[in-house]
Amino acid sequence: MDLNQTLLNTSASARKLAILPTHEKNEAIAAVARLLALRRSEVLLANGLDVEEAKQSGMPAAMVDRLTLNENRWSGVINDLKDVADLPDPVGSVLDKKILPGDLKVQRVRVPLGVIAVIYESRPNVTVDVFGLAIKSGNGIVLRGGKETLRTNEAIIQIIQDGLAETAVPSEAIAFIDVPDKYLVLAMLKRYDLIDLVIPRGGAGLHKFCRENSQIPVITGGIGICHLFVDESAEIDKSLAVIENAKTQRPSVCNALDTVLVHRNIAASFIPKLADRMANSNVILHVDEEAADYIQLSGVVQPAQLDDFDREWLSLDLGLHIVKDTGDAIKHIQAHSTAHSDGILTQDPTHAAEFCQKVDSAAVYVNASTRFTDGSALGLGAEIAVSTQKLHARGPMALEELTTYKWVIEGQYSVRK
Repeated sequence: MDLNQTLLNTSASARKLAILPTHEKNEAIAAVARLLALRRSEVLLANGLDVEEAKQSGMPAAMVDRLTLNENRWSGVINDLKDVADLPDPVGSVLDKKILPGDLKVQRVRVPLGVIAVIYESRPNVTVDVFGLAIKSGNGIVLRGGKETLRTNEAIIQIIQDGLAETAVPSEAIAFIDVPDKYLVLAMLKRYDLIDLVIPRGGAGLHKFCRENSQIPVITGGIGICHLFVDESAEIDKSLAVIENAKTQRPSVCNALDTVLVHRNIAASFIPKLADRMANSNVILHVDEEAADYIQLSGVVQPAQLDDFDREWLSLDLGLHIVKDTGDAIKHIQAHSTAHSDGILTQDPTHAAEFCQKVDSAAVYVNASTRFTDGSALGLGAEIAVSTQKLHARGPMALEELTTYKWVIEGQYSVRK
């Protein structure tokens, strides 16, 4: 493909998209949502072929799960897209304003970032999520999915382009790189003149490659080593339910639970109950030496290996570590977390406040499952990624996170003295 011409077209289309009124962007999103629902069989057929090929190639189960679409998941994707259309448009909103001496009126106004490149693996739902968020926030988008989901993405992109045909949104504002070769990614990462932001969604290798080779700002995230600390004051049964949800509701995603930290004072009573609950859900516990004193090692309870507390499991595996107090739990999280999602289960407001203050993750929880770190779950409609960085955006990135601002200054033929 002609990457240079594709990027030129997307950049030019993004400038047109940036100034479209909200109702025209919403109409385009709604038109695509209707067509994605009407032609769902095309998407699911293509996805079935991708999934079968992935299984035959020996792809890890977690990656296959992320790749897989079904009727229920596809309906969820379409509903999220509709939710994006219903959200307020951030473009043009005034962040703040003031009047300076000499009747100089100063405002900061939200504007689109420009052109965003998203490089992702598996996850064909990302194609739809990014489309909706990019259109609503007025940004052009360049999508480069992995070869494992090429058929599914091609089917989705074709439907999106068909849906945009009768709308005010220029179809070239959405570009899809249908050649999965890495040399094209490397070429994209050098085009700071036509791309304003790069967002990789995939494994640590992809993130490292983009950080080391990009001449464009990169926002990384989506890799979670997520913790829940069970304080000595926690309600036991409710804590077990939260842990089970965080681990088993969908274990292959980045906000699934990876490590449980248990206060030493309740370890003897809590750990056997946790072990029984996890065994009933087919979860394998990987326990430290102290925790092993309270349960019998077996096929579903194994001694933790050296690096088990630095693993994003993406499977029905769970680390278990005993800590002496809240401060010790915080130290463990600071040493092992990827700053994605970490929480405390407690009835002590002082411990909750200390945890929230000292744990510097993108999402910090008190008495809730880590599975809520998601654009849809947090009322954002969808997300383009979950950022674990600190500059510009943290956590689920949605409409506001895809904008920047410009200063608008209005004078009376004013001159500076």
